[in-house]
Amino acid sequence: MTKKIFLSIVSICGISVIAVMLLITVLMNNKTAELAAEQVGNEARLIASAVEKGGSDYLLDTEFSENIRVTWIDSGGTVKFDTDKDADSLENHADREEIAQALQTGEGSSSRYSETIMKKTVNHAVRLSDGSVIRVSGAHSSFTAQFLKLINPILLILAAAALFSALSASAVSRNIVKPINDIDLEHPDAQKNYKELAPLLEKLRTQNHKVSRQMDEIQSRREQFSLMTESMSEGLIIADPKLMVLACNTAALKLLGTGSFTMGQSIYALNNSDIFRRCLLNALGGRRSECILRTGGGQREVIASPANSIDMVCGLVVFIMDVTEKQELETMRREFTSNVSHELKTPLTTIYGTADMLASGMVQPEDVVQFGGNIRGEAERLINLINDIISLSKLDEDSAPHENESVELYSLAEEVIGRLKLSAEEKGVAVSLTGEKVSLMGSRTILSEVMYNLCDNGIKYNVSGGKLDVKISHAPKRAIITVSDTGIGIPKQHIGRIFERFYRVDKSRSRKIKGTGLGLSIVKHGVMYHNGTVHVDSESGKGTTFTIELPIEKKNNEQGENI
Repeated sequence: MTKKIFLSIVSICGISVIAVMLLITVLMNNKTAELAAEQVGNEARLIASAVEKGGSDYLLDTEFSENIRVTWIDSGGTVKFDTDKDADSLENHADREEIAQALQTGEGSSSRYSETIMKKTVNHAVRLSDGSVIRVSGAHSSFTAQFLKLINPILLILAAAALFSALSASAVSRNIVKPINDIDLEHPDAQKNYKELAPLLEKLRTQNHKVSRQMDEIQSRREQFSLMTESMSEGLIIADPKLMVLACNTAALKLLGTGSFTMGQSIYALNNSDIFRRCLLNALGGRRSECILRTGGGQREVIASPANSIDMVCGLVVFIMDVTEKQELETMRREFTSNVSHELKTPLTTIYGTADMLASGMVQPEDVVQFGGNIRGEAERLINLINDIISLSKLDEDSAPHENESVELYSLAEEVIGRLKLSAEEKGVAVSLTGEKVSLMGSRTILSEVMYNLCDNGIKYNVSGGKLDVKISHAPKRAIITVSDTGIGIPKQHIGRIFERFYRVDKSRSRKIKGTGLGLSIVKHGVMYHNGTVHVDSESGKGTTFTIELPIEKKNNEQGENI
């Protein structure tokens, strides 16, 4: 307030002085210009009269004042005589304002900046009886130029006036605002100031208490809001109508892959993709909008809802959820449904076609046994496929029997190899079992299926005369099952997908080999059921080694994830 009062007083004084000086300058400048024009006009008429009598000799013989310039122009505008310049070097003057006026009316005048003499000039022209024109030009020394000569004393006067005004204004303003500055804003009712301020001070005291309570409440709510949003796994962003971020939790930054962010920035600093922009703009239009963003190595579902207030959108609330696993599961479900349909359709089609031929009498009696065998083989394949699907579904849904018994892996491997002995002999594959007796807590049924599928694949995809080696060993707190074959191997680009359901590395070869396409998927889920890991090492044309590590003591309701 002191500064405002001070500046007001000084400004009024300064503006008043400057305004008076400007007014005087303008008036005197106008008067000076009028006098200069009148003087030049008189001289022009006198010289014109003399030229009428004496002709060009008068101009040549007369010594004119240095303050004026005399020019004689013929009726065509050609310069015949000039006191300052060679007449032949000057351009035609017919288009000059004062010359044109004189040729028409007898006299003419103008004021302009002359490039010849580099000054502002006043010009007056008089037409002679022969049609030629005498022009007299005089340099106009304005009052402004004269005023500039006196600028130093004027500035001194102004400085003195300004200093006096400043000192007076400073003293007056301090005296006015001192009682107000001395008010204790924390306890305004305890002060005695201007009587006129008493109602204001009372209101200020009341407002202090009210503001204090509100600030405490706001801080408490802010802390509660921050605690709640920071504990969310979903991202939450609140933005104003200009899409400036008012609140944003850590989960939102993480899900959108943003390293650092400052509140108050544009929401587009978090993600600037076109689909994100469209989603937010739709919400600003008053409609709830959703989109899927692919960012941070996953998929994020964004739900933007408008915050409405009396027929207008006053902001946005944006939720961000990680739906990567959900989308992957949905994709896997669709692929599984499609693959199951295809795998079930193939044997059913074969059975239906063969049965139709038998029912139509198209099969020779001696071929009935062969056709019946085909039906039986496809039915067996269908049953195996259904059994594998059921087993896999149980492992998926964690509805498999929660057996937790002591299982001795070496003897279990002997049983599995015994069941596959005939298949190995037919293929010409030598099967060996080495290692030691290792026991662990788990499901004997599931572990048997895991070993069976690995050994079965090691025989099916082996070469004639190949080998299959099974080894049981242990490490601290872990049992290790190693199954190695000398078969066709798996190309490295396929290793990451071999545990997917119905995934086949070589589809043409797989059609010739009996199987459901679910064996390795059952292996994966069986190992996960026991909180273990499975590692694959393979080279195309040289064979494959599966290494399974299982904890000796299985923890219930937990599954391994490092498959």
